[in-house]
Amino acid sequence: MSEEQQNWAEGILDILKEAVEGGTPGQGTAFLDGTKADGSGNHGLLATLAGLSAPQASRDVHGSTVAGHARHTAFHMEVIVRWERDGDRGPFDWKGSFQPAQVSEEEWTALRGRVRQAYEELVKYARTLTSQAPNGDLTGGLTGAVAHVAYHLGSIRQMVKALEASP
Repeated sequence: MSEEQQNWAEGILDILKEAVEGGTPGQGTAFLDGTKADGSGNHGLLATLAGLSAPQASRDVHGSTVAGHARHTAFHMEVIVRWERDGDRGPFDWKGSFQPAQVSEEEWTALRGRVRQAYEELVKYARTLTSQAPNGDLTGGLTGAVAHVAYHLGSIRQMVKALEASP
């Protein structure tokens, strides 16, 4: 009895899920530190952001803030859906997508919600593609999303280390 092959889009979405939601508790991961069976040790984007207060997310670390990176990451996921699904080719204000870099507690809560919503919308859209044959545009857009989220997750995690080291 042969095991059914995973759909190409679902394979890419598994890696995006790990970057955003973290690993499945107690299971191996593709690239993040493993989430323990009790759920602790989750190093995905949402858990990383949830562990910070608005003042921490707003503190400048080498010219940028966690809030700015979170805002930009949400914007990027939103643009992918607008680009691929809606044919919206911009222009897009990439530099401005990092602003404002400082947030109040209410704004921080809303921004974390925006990141989650952008991720959920991207996943919802990508799942509409599963019946299509993979091609360069589809796989490029989704793998680009994974790479971009993983890049900013790594940046944010390094910034968190700097925040923890400073008083």
